[in-house]
Amino acid sequence: MNTPDLTVNIIKVLGSAGAAFFIALALTPPLVRLMQSKKLWKTHSGKKALAGGEAKLFNALHNETNTPRVGGILIWVSVLTLLFLFWSFDTLTDHSVLEKLNFFSRSQTWLLAFTLAAASLLGLADDMLQIWTSRHRKLSGGIDLATRLAAVSLIALVGAFWFYFKLDWRTIYVPGMGNLFIGAWYIPFFVLTMIATFSGSVIDGIDGLAGGVLASAFTAYAGIAFFQNQIDVATFAAAIVGALLAFLWFNIPPAKFWMGETGIIGLTTTLTVIAFFTDSVLMLPIIAFPLVLASASDIVQITARKLFGKKVFRVAPIQHHFEALGWPSHQVTMRFWVVSIACAIIGVAIALVGR
Repeated sequence: MNTPDLTVNIIKVLGSAGAAFFIALALTPPLVRLMQSKKLWKTHSGKKALAGGEAKLFNALHNETNTPRVGGILIWVSVLTLLFLFWSFDTLTDHSVLEKLNFFSRSQTWLLAFTLAAASLLGLADDMLQIWTSRHRKLSGGIDLATRLAAVSLIALVGAFWFYFKLDWRTIYVPGMGNLFIGAWYIPFFVLTMIATFSGSVIDGIDGLAGGVLASAFTAYAGIAFFQNQIDVATFAAAIVGALLAFLWFNIPPAKFWMGETGIIGLTTTLTVIAFFTDSVLMLPIIAFPLVLASASDIVQITARKLFGKKVFRVAPIQHHFEALGWPSHQVTMRFWVVSIACAIIGVAIALVGR
């Protein structure tokens, strides 16, 4: 990559992050007015996954009422708006600069845009159902887990078929060893990886926590994609980071709105696809370690409760356990951010070994 191209690519990636940030800031006032006017929040606190004393402890730590829960709309709408604007400018003009800024490409970002849109709409439907049931049935239900898993699996299958049949991917990169041929096993591996990353969506629940953790992960993958000269993937990831930073501006304590399922499902599934595009999927558990930790703590808690009738954590996922121990919520958030940044740095370093 020569110096002029490198400069243009840096401007493209960082400029898209900045543009997404300011688009999200501009969209926030009307979104807040809409959420407030429609009262898009639960009227009753509680999580149906928790039971007994654990549910009471969670409710004592968190009041889920009167705060809009579909703030994740801000993130994916901003990114897709930016993608559409740059594509439109390129399509309607012949300017070379605008052509270079366009990051809507068949080989790299068509699938990313589809995944972000489809999964975010799934999450939005879940959020709206939770709000509706809370308002009319005095419950905190939503789309049941089996249906959500089926929908995420369907999105994952689209991605898996795209990689396997369209892009002819048959291998995964093992740092320090090279490419490992897995053939048709690539498809189920892709699906299971997306489901596993989706399970990390339980990281949401404390002001600023999910946004900061995901911003670190997307920044890491933006860097990996950039070093691999996958500039459109890097630009897409950077745009998500920019939108996340704007979201965090309003989500840090006290939060004006929460990410909700429309944010967390869209982001975790899109992160999975980016991990495959950069052929660094084996680094995903390191780069997104807090997601793994939150999901694993939930699994451990449920297993221990069902098999032994005892709890391992005071409240699961683990971020709420720390709150129950007396950590202020902002302390939990900041420490998770620190761990996320450290894991992202380590993951990037390992991902680039031998490249």
